[in-house]
Amino acid sequence: MNTKHIQLEVNGQVYERTVDVRLTLGDFLRHELHLTGTHLGCEHGVCGACTVLLNGHTARSCLTLAVQADAQSVTTIEGLAHSDGRLSELQQAFKECHSLQCGFCTPGFLTTLTELLNENLSPTEDEIRMAITGNLCRCTGYQPIVDATLLAASRLRARVASTQ
Repeated sequence: MNTKHIQLEVNGQVYERTVDVRLTLGDFLRHELHLTGTHLGCEHGVCGACTVLLNGHTARSCLTLAVQADAQSVTTIEGLAHSDGRLSELQQAFKECHSLQCGFCTPGFLTTLTELLNENLSPTEDEIRMAITGNLCRCTGYQPIVDATLLAASRLRARVASTQ
């Protein structure tokens, strides 16, 4: 077995491990760090359930090797909430808009849309739909997800405006 020592930050905490060079980031998160919120669906990068943020940008953890995350920052679904435990604005909007049903795809949608809102606080419905084209959901019909994103964006814009 070929191994490599890695150090990475996950949800604000630094971890060091020696891992098999073939271990995926998704398996590392789930089995080494016991962060099971990242779901592995198709394991081919198609469904988007395993999406995490790698240095603030979406990455399919089923296609990314853990060694590729060495010296990088990873945010999983567990890291999206506020430090005091309150849901993020997007998570709260998902809850209010009934944007999840079985919940399997939800972590991937939330990380994907977190990246979108970090880059664009005024996305259009079309821009939201384009952002989530790589995420599959069998339950919601997508409209509640779009509605929640629009709601979260409006709340985030109001928060930014109140601090200026």
